[in-house]
Formats: sequence, structure tokens, C-alpha cells
Amino acid sequence: MERTVKSIIMVCLVLGLLVGQSKASFKNCYKDCLLECALTSHKSIVLCPAKCLKDCILTPSSDNSPSTHNYCKLGCASSLCTHLSTKENPGEEKVEACVDSCSKTCTQN
Repeated sequence: MERTVKSIIMVCLVLGLLVGQSKASFKNCYKDCLLECALTSHKSIVLCPAKCLKDCILTPSSDNSPSTHNYCKLGCASSLCTHLSTKENPGEEKVEACVDSCSKTCTQN
């Protein structure tokens, strides 16, 4: 019975991610990714924030290739923002603010 409940929750989570992915904000993408990573991955919780930053920042642009700006933002965010998340508190709002500041840094000339 417990296994069935876990399976149903996982299916709902994955479907929710797929349906909302195209319109998801960074904050929602990051929070959902961390939840999925923590539940399904055998990776250390320390690696999940870096994986989720990559997944939520490197979204393809209209020509289906991530922009140079996004790679800059990912590098900055990987160094400055990953420590803001813990297993108990994803800190998606703090991480989003940190990523936004990286975005501003990467657009300066």
C-alpha cells in the first residue's frame, strides 16, 4: 500500500513538472527540481543544487541553443548560490535573487 502511494505521488510530481515546465519561473523550476532530485536521485543533496541550477538556467533560446549569457549566469550562480539551499530549506527565493544578481553581473560591459 505504501509503495502504491509513493508511486502515485511520484507520477503526479513528474506530470506536474512536465505540464508546468514551459511557463515555470526560475523559482518554481528550482524548487521542483530540488524536490525531485532529493526524492529520486542517489546523488548527495550537495550535488542537487548545482544540477538544478544547470537545469533551470540553461534553457534553450529560440534557436534551441543556450546563450553565452546563460553560461555566464550558470558559472556565477554555481559559485555564489548553491550554498543557499539545504535539504530542509530549498531557499528558492534567496537562490532566485542570487541568480538574478548574477544575470545583472553577466550583462555589464
